Amino acid sequence: MKSKVLLFARLARRQARRWQALLRWRRASFHGIPVLFANSFPKSGTHLLTQVLEGFTLVGPAVNAGLPAIVTYMGDSGQERSETEIMYDLQRLLPGDIAYGHAHALQAAVELLRKPGYATYFMLRDPRDVVVSHVHYITEMEPGHIHHLFYKEELHSFDERLMVSILGRPEIGIEFPDIRQRFLPYLGWIKCPAVQVLRFEEFVQDRQATVSRALDYAVERGFQLHRPRQEAVQILLDHLDPKRSPTFRSGKAGGWREAFTPEHTRAFKEIAGDLLIQLGYERDLLW
Repeated sequence: MKSKVLLFARLARRQARRWQALLRWRRASFHGIPVLFANSFPKSGTHLLTQVLEGFTLVGPAVNAGLPAIVTYMGDSGQERSETEIMYDLQRLLPGDIAYGHAHALQAAVELLRKPGYATYFMLRDPRDVVVSHVHYITEMEPGHIHHLFYKEELHSFDERLMVSILGRPEIGIEFPDIRQRFLPYLGWIKCPAVQVLRFEEFVQDRQATVSRALDYAVERGFQLHRPRQEAVQILLDHLDPKRSPTFRSGKAGGWREAFTPEHTRAFKEIAGDLLIQLGYERDLLW
């Protein structure tokens, strides 16, 4: 009951924001404006991308929907949500809404989010950095996570925790497979030409070029820019502040090199070496 009340309040707040945006941009409706949806594998820099998209409210007709993340798994229980539940959340988004999530590339979801009227982004990050971030997040930042107590109390070192984040926990009833199996259901987003793939590493190495690509893609998908392009890019850059993310830790790429032991490297190559090659992070297994 409480969750329904909170959702109703969020929907009411979204509607108020939509009216304010229409007044600000002197529009009668959001007709023709795409939904801006930021999707990612967890711990891949989602908040960087959502900060960029939230900056769109300053350069044209867009609204931070303020709705819960659209996720495949519930963090507090580890339970997988049904396709019906996920599609209901996606179909609730309105033109001009900005939203985010960690949604598998379900056929119905891909078919919806590739259509005109949607600007869908997928944030990609080196899976080796992802598992390092995963350890810190579960152990230090999210006490409500289903695996928090196991990481915090039953595993006694960072090295042990990192190995579990690579190999998963196949012995328990809650689904927590290895990093390769966890990532595979997201690959469909990368293969969809209508989806804009952005890499976390690009934000670190050339933030302006990456933000420019994100803006140009939105315009191609129907977003109406009400500022000169270069001014809009600068506004989006100014709106980007990684430290505002509640899960911000280091914000750097390649940190796995400092965290991996030879044992972690061997395990990762065995489990997901081919995944790194497929994603373009390595050419072979000689790393």
